[in-house]
Amino acid sequence: MATIHVDGKTYEVNGAHNLLQACLSLGLDIPYFCWHPAMGSVGACRQCAVRQYKDKDDKKGVLVMSCMTPAADQTRIDIDDEEARAFRASVVEWLMINPPHDCPVCEEGGHCHLQDMTVMTGHDRRRYRFNKRTRRNQYLGPFIAHEMNRCITCYRCVRFYNDYAGGTDLGAFGARDNIYFGRYAEGTLESPFSGNLTEVCPTGVFTDQSHSDHYTRKWDLQYAPGICHQCAVGCNISPGERYGEIRRIENRYHGEVNSHFLCDRGRFGYGYVNRADRPRVPEWTERPGQEAVTLGVDPALERITGALRQARRIIGIGSPRASLESNHQLLAMVGPENFSTGIESREQACLAIMNRLQETSGLPTPTPREIERHDAILVLGEDPVQSAARLGLNLRQAVLSRREELAEKIGVPAWNAEAVKTLGQDRYHPLHIVWPAPTELDSVAVARHALAPDDIARLGFAVAHAIDPAAPPVDGLDPASQERAGEIAVSLLKAARPLVVSGGSLASE
Repeated sequence: MATIHVDGKTYEVNGAHNLLQACLSLGLDIPYFCWHPAMGSVGACRQCAVRQYKDKDDKKGVLVMSCMTPAADQTRIDIDDEEARAFRASVVEWLMINPPHDCPVCEEGGHCHLQDMTVMTGHDRRRYRFNKRTRRNQYLGPFIAHEMNRCITCYRCVRFYNDYAGGTDLGAFGARDNIYFGRYAEGTLESPFSGNLTEVCPTGVFTDQSHSDHYTRKWDLQYAPGICHQCAVGCNISPGERYGEIRRIENRYHGEVNSHFLCDRGRFGYGYVNRADRPRVPEWTERPGQEAVTLGVDPALERITGALRQARRIIGIGSPRASLESNHQLLAMVGPENFSTGIESREQACLAIMNRLQETSGLPTPTPREIERHDAILVLGEDPVQSAARLGLNLRQAVLSRREELAEKIGVPAWNAEAVKTLGQDRYHPLHIVWPAPTELDSVAVARHALAPDDIARLGFAVAHAIDPAAPPVDGLDPASQERAGEIAVSLLKAARPLVVSGGSLASE
C-alpha cells in the first residue's frame, strides 16, 4: 500500500498501480482514453494530465500524465489544478477537430466513453471552422461496422487485437497525426475475439453491426445479468432486450471468469433466440397433424401435470444449453434411467471419464483467472479456442506473462505496457500443443505436435512416464515421440506452476 495526497486529501492506494488507476479506484474523476485496466498504459492520448509536486513544500509542480506515473508513497498531485484542467480541455478539443460530431446518429450515442470524457472536461463548443479530414471506411465482416472518421488515435483497438488477443489482420497505418486503423484490405476480421473492439474502442469507430441492423438506443434496452451458454466457461454477460427480442449482448465483468472480454460466439451467437419459429408461448395438440392451440400458463401447467400423472413412463431430454439447475430438476423428476443429457454418446462417455478423473485425481481445477498465473502449459488433445474460446485467451495471457516477470526483476511496473512488451520481445512461458490441426495459439507455442488421436494419447502417457517413472511406460514409441515427451516433461518439471489442459473434442476414450 501507498499513501498519496490528492487535492489536499490523503488516501491509501495500491502502490503497484499508476496514479490514474489509483485515483479511479478511489472514485475520483480523471478523463482518459488510451488506458485500459486489462492492457495497461501507453500515454498516447495525453488526456489524464494532473499536477504533481515534489513534496509538501513544492508550490509550483509539473504536469504529468497520471497513467504513466506510479502511485508511489507520499506522491502529491492536484486534479483540480487550473492549468491541468485547461490542458485536459485543450486535449479534448484537439482530439475532436476531425471527428464528425454525429452523436445523434452514432450507434454509440448514450453508450460512449468519448461522450462521457468530453462532458467531464467541460468541452461543449466547437471553435474549429475549417475542413475536416475524412476517411474511407472498410467492410470488416457481418458483425463489426467501421467508421474511421470518429477515431481519436488512442491505439486501444490494435493493442487489444494484436497484443492481447493475438490477431494479425488489423493494424495501424500512417504516421504522426495521420493514422488509419483497419485491415490492409477489406475483409472479415479473422480473430475469434474481434467483437471486443466494440467495447474496447472508446468512440464509435468499431460498432456492433448485429445491433445496428435493428438498432435501439441504450436507454430503451432492458438489461439483465446473464451467463453465456455457448460453452462451459460460464462468462458473465448482459443481454439487452426490447420488444421481446435480444438486441445485443455485452460483457459483464467478472474478475475470476471472463474479466473484460468475451469471445465472438458468446457476443454474437444469440440469433437463434429471436427466430420466428421458436416456441414462445405454450401450445397444445391433441394428436399429430392437428393445429396447435395456444394456452395460458395455468392451463398449460394443468395439462402437463395431467399428462405426467397418466403416463406409464416419462423420458426427460436435457440440453447442454440449459442451466445446471434445469437439467437437475428434470433428472430428479424422471430418474437417472429415463434421463438423457442431449449429448452425443461418445462425447457423453468422454465427459463421464473426465468427471470421474476430476473427482478422484485430487488435482485442483484453476479458474480462468488462475490459469493466467501458470508458467508452463501442455494442451493435450484439445483446441481451447474452438471449444472454450475465452479459456484460450486466458492461456495466451499465461504464456505472455513471462514479460511481466522479466519486467518486475528490473523494476518496470506491469502497467507500463510498451516497456513490458519491448523487454519481453518473443520470450514466453513454454506452451506445448498436441493437436492434429493448426490452432490460434500456435504463434506463442514452443511447438504444435500434429498427431492422430491415438498417438496423442500415447504421447500423453509417455509424458506421464517421463515425469514419474512409476507410471506405466509406452511400448513401441518412436524416437521422435520419445524426444517430444522428454522435452514436454522437462518444461513441466521446471515450472513452479505447471498446467495440463485436456478435453473430449476428439471423442477418444
